Amino acid sequence: MNLFVLAGFIGPQEIIIILIIVVLLFGGRKIPELMKGVGKGMREFKKATKGEDEEEELKDQGKLK
Repeated sequence: MNLFVLAGFIGPQEIIIILIIVVLLFGGRKIPELMKGVGKGMREFKKATKGEDEEEELKDQGKLK
């Protein structure tokens, strides 16, 4: 089946059920720690992609070997 069709069937009730299951599995104290880790990972990814862009610009300008 098409992924877009499946995504159309997820409503607010299903999202609430999924959130309840996540809280039961990980506990209320563990979820902020998980989100903190996700945030750090996203920041590192952005830094890595930005760093590559800066290196390419410096190469184009002849400032980097």
